[in-house]
Parts: sequence; structure tokens; C-alpha cells
Amino acid sequence: MLLEPKGSTSAMCESILRHHGFRTGFYSSPHLVAVRERVRLDGRVISEDMFAKYFHDVHQRLEDTQKFEGDMPKYFAFLTVMAYNIFLKEKVDVAIVEVGIGGLVDYTNILRKVPVVGITALGLDHTSILGNTLQEIAASKAGIMKRGCEAYTVQQPNEAMDVLIQYADSLKCPLTVVPDYDLYSFETSQKARLPVELTAYRTNASLAIQLAHAWMRKKHENKKNSMNGVHNGLITSKMVVELPPSTCQGLGKCQWPGRYQVINADYAKFYLDGAHTKESMEICAQWFSDNNRSPNRILLFSATGDRNAEVLLQPLKCLNFTKVYFVTPTAYKETNQNNDNYSLVEQEELISRCKAYKQIWNKTLRSTSEVAVMECVSSALVNIKQTQGALGTPSVLITGSLHLVGAALSILDPCLNKSYCS
Repeated sequence: MLLEPKGSTSAMCESILRHHGFRTGFYSSPHLVAVRERVRLDGRVISEDMFAKYFHDVHQRLEDTQKFEGDMPKYFAFLTVMAYNIFLKEKVDVAIVEVGIGGLVDYTNILRKVPVVGITALGLDHTSILGNTLQEIAASKAGIMKRGCEAYTVQQPNEAMDVLIQYADSLKCPLTVVPDYDLYSFETSQKARLPVELTAYRTNASLAIQLAHAWMRKKHENKKNSMNGVHNGLITSKMVVELPPSTCQGLGKCQWPGRYQVINADYAKFYLDGAHTKESMEICAQWFSDNNRSPNRILLFSATGDRNAEVLLQPLKCLNFTKVYFVTPTAYKETNQNNDNYSLVEQEELISRCKAYKQIWNKTLRSTSEVAVMECVSSALVNIKQTQGALGTPSVLITGSLHLVGAALSILDPCLNKSYCS
């Protein structure tokens, strides 16, 4: 199945299907620490040996069949082909594929027969590629719909929903808006406990539920009973139903690194969220505020070059940070050879951006927090460790960019032991 990102929805969908006993393949982007994170089998990141094996196999076959020099697919296209090859060779029952950017012309969208697709909440993101209006963005996202598939989405702004409906109608592709999470009932008295109790996360959970069960329903073709309900763990209609324990377990045990992630260290408690849009940053601020009462709050922030930093920082100014670090999205001062996400952008340009963020924070947002510019994440963490002070163990929010979160994780969890199921 194809899912227009968010990664958390894809991850929950994969976890639900895995807990129902299916062998799952999961392709997502970007990675945080190591490129092999993008491909998971049965919830586990593939090993370095498996990645190397399939990389060389696919590269050799593509090289042998290219007609002209330079015909080799570029980075994301190559990884997508490799992931699909892995899923075929490893004989997965279902592949959950998170679309990269957009949908209509995304490299993941080479699949022509997809039983189920999902479209998450739309916002003004990647406007330089997808367009400057919700209608343009919705038109691109709608491109993952296929004739004969089932499409699911969440409540969207009217201008976006109109585009999705028109596109679905043109393909005779049934489009369903998923129900509110609170409308679900459960087979047992114990309700599914989500890792994060936020409205946005609950909305994503509802979408994941419907996508996973739609795929199971289509696979098993339970035509004998068209009544609303659950039979052998499968939803037999699109209506709101009582969810089986396996679905609840899949939701409760889902892990998605870099989004609403908490890591405890001996000198600080770290809250990591790769929010990088106005909407996701507002949710991130709510999550951080709801989950700690520490008087010692610290922010580590960085954004990519095309983001409006003032818009991203606005929701954070009310969190009363004692100190703010504007830091480049690199783990160490020198190139970290183990970090596949190291940016080739000149360090001077990255530091210049951080200085601009500092000016916005101090002058435009009129914050009284102590502010520092750091050339790498490790320098900021060392500074935090050395200056705890009388306020006690700090709560540190790391946000603004998935690249920043990845750099932080390469220090806090370099082997990914705390971030993925084992």
C-alpha cells in the first residue's frame, strides 16, 4: 500500500499488520542516522550486511542493462528500486511504502496496482516543488490514487478535500474519510494505549487502522458477511467497528524514531521531534508542554534553508526556555563518517543561518531566554552537561529539522538500540 507521508501513520499501519501475523516490509524516508533505516523487515531495520548485499546486486543489474552512460537512477530512485527488490526477494506479505515528496511524480509511485492508499493531513509543505496553494498540493498528493484501489484520508480543509474528491471520482476510486479515534470500540475492556495522546496522533492512528484493515479485508475477501463487525480479527466493512486485540497491540507498541521520542540520559531528558512545518511545530510545542513540568527547559533548534524560521519558532516562544541553542544540523565539528546525513553545505552558511535564528528569537519574538549559537550538536550537549545549575536536570527539546534530530540521535543512540524494535 502507498501512504502519502506522515511516517507515524505508516509506522502504525506496519505495526498493526505485523501484530496480525503478516510479514511486513516498510519503506520510509528520510533516514535519521543510517541509510539502511529506510528499509525494515518485520519492524526491524535491515542489517548492514543485507543492505550491502542488495545494494551491490541491484547496482550491478542496473549497470548491466543501462543503454547510455548516466542512465543509472539517482539516490532516492535507486533506494526505492532496491527496497522493492528486497521486499520481493524476502517474500513479504505486504509492503507499506511512505511516499517521498508529493505523490503524482514521486519515485515510489511507479506501482500501478495498489490495493489501498492513504493521504494524511495536508498543509503548505515543500511549496517550491508541489505548489503554493493547498489545491496544488492536494492535486500532487492525489496522484497516488489508482483505479480500483481504496483510498482513505482524514478531514481536510475544504479546498483540499474538493480536489481529492474530484480526483477520486475521475478514477472511480472510492475515497473514505476515517472516523474520529474516539468513536472506536474495543473487543476487550482495555482500550488501545497510544504512545502519544495528541489529537494529531490519534487522527493518524485512525487512518492507520482503516488502511491496515482495508488491506486485510481485501486480501481475505470475506464476502460472506457484509455486516459491520470484526470476524477473525478482520474488519468486514468500512464502518466504525470494535477493534481486535492485535490491532490495539500494534498501535500501543509502535515505535517511530525522531517523532515524539523521549530519551533519558544521565544529565538530561531529551525530547526529539522532527517537526518542520507550522502545523507540526504547534503540535510539538503542545506535546513538550504536556509532558514535562521542569523549570529547566532547553531548546536545540535548526531548520533547513527553505523554511520560514520565524513561523517555526513562533509556537515555541511560550514554552519558557531557560536557554536556547541555535545549532547546525551536524553531529560533530568534523565530518562524522558514520552519519549518512552529513550536509555538504558549507559550515559557514549553516552558522550564518543560526545567527539569523538568534536575531529572530531575540528581536522579533522578544524572548528573554539566554541564547547561544553552536557549530554542532555535540558542542551543545557538552555545554548542557557542564552547566546544569540549580534548576536541576534539564528537559531538552530538539526540533525544527529531521536532519538535526538525526544528528542528535547519532550521539544519543548511535546504534539505534533505543529507537527501533529489536
